Amino acid sequence: MKQRTIPFALAALVVACFLAMPALGQQDMKTIPDEGFKTKTRLPAVFNHDEHNEKAGIAECTACHHGEKDGKRDPEADTSGIPCSDCHSAVAKPGRTSLMRAFHKQCMGCHMDQKKGPVTCGDCHKPLPK
Repeated sequence: MKQRTIPFALAALVVACFLAMPALGQQDMKTIPDEGFKTKTRLPAVFNHDEHNEKAGIAECTACHHGEKDGKRDPEADTSGIPCSDCHSAVAKPGRTSLMRAFHKQCMGCHMDQKKGPVTCGDCHKPLPK
């Protein structure tokens, strides 16, 4: 009897994981993803996605998750759920914004425009542990 139950239990676990995946979105984000960087000089920027957007009054995903059309930023295109590193590489390429520059331009640019939020390295990134 137990041998029959195990495959069903495993199948139920797999189904439960797939159903839970949409819930594991940006609302659970605590830091800016840094998987696009091979060499890291600091820890990822601390960033609570939903808390930040609520406090900043950001309602539209495209305010940060932008797409591109004809080589220019497209404010209508929503790239939510697509890692920034899919379009921006850590190594600068001609005609493309590097990943670090994209993050800094996006975050620091908004903070400077709004005259709110951190704009220095140590305000967002803690040093790597020694």
